[in-house]
Amino acid sequence: MIRRVYPHAKPYTRWWWFSGRIKEEDIRHQLDWLKENGFGGAEIAWVYPLPDSDTGPRWLSEEWSQAVAYCKKYAQSIGLGCDFTFGTKWPFGGTLVEERDASRTFGGLSPQRLEHSWEVTHSPPGHILNHLDRNALGRYAERTGAGLGEALKGTPSALFCDSWEVDTEKLWTDGFGEAFFQRFGYDLRPYMASLDDHPDVRYDYRVLLGDYVLNEFYIPFTEHCHRLGALSRVQCHGAPTDLLAAYAEADVPESEAILFDPHFAQFAASAAALKRNSIVSAEAFTCLYGWKPRPGPGPHQGEENVADMKLLADGLFANGVNFILWHGMPFNPDGGQNRFYASVHVGPDSGFVGEIPGFNTYLEQVSGIMRRGETYSDVAVYLPLEDNRMKGELPQEFKRPSARYFWELQHQRFPEEAASYRPLWVSAHFLRQTGYSGGKLRCGEAEFSSLYVDAEWLDREALKDILRLAGKGFPVCMKQKPAQPGLVKDVAYPETLERLFSLPNVHTDFGNTAVHPPLLEGKELPESWCRVDGEEAYLFLAHPLSKTLSYPMRYGQAYCRETLETAVTLNWRGLIRKEIKLRFDPYQSLLLRIESKGGVAFEGIRFEPREPAREVAF
Repeated sequence: MIRRVYPHAKPYTRWWWFSGRIKEEDIRHQLDWLKENGFGGAEIAWVYPLPDSDTGPRWLSEEWSQAVAYCKKYAQSIGLGCDFTFGTKWPFGGTLVEERDASRTFGGLSPQRLEHSWEVTHSPPGHILNHLDRNALGRYAERTGAGLGEALKGTPSALFCDSWEVDTEKLWTDGFGEAFFQRFGYDLRPYMASLDDHPDVRYDYRVLLGDYVLNEFYIPFTEHCHRLGALSRVQCHGAPTDLLAAYAEADVPESEAILFDPHFAQFAASAAALKRNSIVSAEAFTCLYGWKPRPGPGPHQGEENVADMKLLADGLFANGVNFILWHGMPFNPDGGQNRFYASVHVGPDSGFVGEIPGFNTYLEQVSGIMRRGETYSDVAVYLPLEDNRMKGELPQEFKRPSARYFWELQHQRFPEEAASYRPLWVSAHFLRQTGYSGGKLRCGEAEFSSLYVDAEWLDREALKDILRLAGKGFPVCMKQKPAQPGLVKDVAYPETLERLFSLPNVHTDFGNTAVHPPLLEGKELPESWCRVDGEEAYLFLAHPLSKTLSYPMRYGQAYCRETLETAVTLNWRGLIRKEIKLRFDPYQSLLLRIESKGGVAFEGIRFEPREPAREVAF
């Protein structure tokens, strides 16, 4: 079904529909422009009214549904795809959420409300949906799905769930306390008023909360999408759960940049490989040069530089993304000047409009190649959720508009010594699903030759699974001896740990568990991602400047007039060992095709953006 929704690799754009009058001629005008400029489709997102705008149809009304259905039908008629955000604004909520289905905290109803939504002209802000209750989600999905029913006919679409953005402090739902007692054997209530003073209790709370988020929201969300004849495309970041497990439940897991640095996409890409999902998308160019609250505008909005955007897109490709969604295009009549405050401005009046068709052709070409076959993987790196759940807020210097807590994982990176082995993240959730045979650990499409664990804390069941695999002879690097998190300790934990460390194939030195050379060897290796397609493979290598990317970009950060050269050694499955000189021309990344008989060829993927001015600080 994924190929029916996304039959090609052309980029999409998010299309901001402001609450107001929606005219069919304006829909046709903007969709025609997207078609002419190399886009493959649009995702409609519904938000607040603009000042002095005409009052539009009520949310999910028949008039609203007819406008959305017309848009889908016209997009289909000209060969464009059309996805839909499964709600207005974010997170899910609004007036259709009854009090019984509203988000709750330790003290009762959550004070959070859905601000600046489509409904603001007709109603006060509504409740946030209880994301810990699948029945509440079911009632929400039934009502929202009915409004989209006609639009979901014809060619299938994806329904989109944006990043979490639910207030996470002291989340609660009916039955949570009883489930906590059954799971951990003690009462949470005496600790609720001072949870942060008891890290072990807080850890237990976060473990159960993570299970609720996965089982009561992300798993049933995809089920509801399928019931409606659609795919799920989901951003899980910000959710207090196992991100790998949550991303894996989406048909299309989606990351975001550059509020989230490009390396963050490795969580979605790892989950896709572990679940055999072929497409990994990214909401790209969000708050490119920094974030300003509504109404904005953000820094340099309207004068964005395509060389900067190409550098960011290449950084995403080198971290596993193969589908770019521009962020984004505001709804506009012909000649309109509407803007959305937090995105690169897409439309006929873009400051870079002449470069859009060529850039989109480049994005399509690379995305298409990086969807072929399967993700190459070698070393599995254990995601230390336990360490992050035991910690509190990030130090002030690491906080940003999208990151407050350690458990949000924005700071988490692969260990430097394993990075050249083209690792993927795994969590305890996936260790339970792995099979071991022929000296390889297998999960989904991923195949691993060793496991790397560097955790100060390690869950008891995860420890048992690691011991099970190591007991079969699988090489495991344990960088340190972890402790058991949580309030109630297993008396057998120390013995289990000693048994693990006594095995001859378990080492603290990674060099003793790496069974072969890394995919790439060399100094100052560029970021890369590899796909295996039958007997061939494709290795994308981002321009070295992509390693400098972090929120926010500097205006003109891509500026580069020198050709950069570096020598690397390619090691391919014990069959090929070849010295290769990489030559990065200004603004260019590289794509290698590795042939079955040992040949290595550079594929032509050039796109020449307009050269930016030298970096501008702000």
